Amino acid sequence: MFNILNLLLFVLLSFHNVGSVNSSGKEFRVMENHAFKVGEKLTFDVKYGFVTAGIAVMEIPNMKRISHRPVYHITFKVNTVPAFDPFYKVRDRYVTYLDKEGLFPWRFEQHIREGGYKRDFSAFFDQRRGKAKTSEGSYDIPPYVNDIVSAFYLARTFDYSGMKPGDKVHLENFYKDKVYPLDVVFRGRETVKVEAGTFKCIIVEPLVVEGGLFKSEGNILIWLSDDELKIPVKVKTKVIIGSIDADLNSYENLAGKLTSKVN
Repeated sequence: MFNILNLLLFVLLSFHNVGSVNSSGKEFRVMENHAFKVGEKLTFDVKYGFVTAGIAVMEIPNMKRISHRPVYHITFKVNTVPAFDPFYKVRDRYVTYLDKEGLFPWRFEQHIREGGYKRDFSAFFDQRRGKAKTSEGSYDIPPYVNDIVSAFYLARTFDYSGMKPGDKVHLENFYKDKVYPLDVVFRGRETVKVEAGTFKCIIVEPLVVEGGLFKSEGNILIWLSDDELKIPVKVKTKVIIGSIDADLNSYENLAGKLTSKVN
C-alpha cells in the first residue's frame, strides 16, 4: 500500500543521448540548470485519505566530488509519523550524486525500511565505460542513464512550454539489474492549493511498465510548479483502496523566484 517512490519521484522526461565527447570538446555533455541549487529543501505531507501518514523531505545539503567531477549530493527521506508507525512503519532513504555540469548520476543508494521489509542497494554508474556496478552485479548501461532520483531532478530543467495534452516523452531508467523504458504523458495545466500556497502547475502522468520499477495498481499524477524551478507541488497515486497524496508543506533556499505561486 505504501510504495513511497510512487508518491514523488516520477516526474520523468527523456533527453537525447549523445556521445562521450560533445561538440565543445569536453568529455561529457553540459546542460543548463536554473531549477535547483545546493541548499534547496522541499518538505511534503504524505496523506492517506484525510490522515497525515508521513513526512517526505527532498534536499541538496552539499556538493561532493566523484570520479574527479563535482556532484550534487541529493537525499530523499520518507518517515511515517509516530501515530502511524504501529500500523506501517516507514524509514526510507535514497541518495544520488548528480553531475553538476552534465546532470547525470555517478552513484545511487537505496535504503528501505517499510514494515517488516528491508532492502539496501547501491550502484556506481561508470559513465565513461557504460557500466552500472551495483551491490548485486555489473550491467551495461546506455550513455547518461538515470536512477530514479537523478531523473526527477533532470526533468526539472526541461522546457514544458511547447507540450500539448497527450504528448508523450521517453526515459531510460536503471534499477536493480535492468534498464527500463518509461513513457510520460503531459496532461495539461491546473491551479492547485496546498499547505505551502496556491500554485499554477503543469500535470504529467507516468505510464507504468509491468515488471518495472513500479507496481501497476493505479495511475500517478504529478503537479509541477509552472515556472523555471518546476518544484513538485502535489502528487497523487491510486492504491487498491483509495489514494495517497503528497502535498508540498514548505520550501527553503530555492534557486530563484516561484513565479507560479498565486498566494
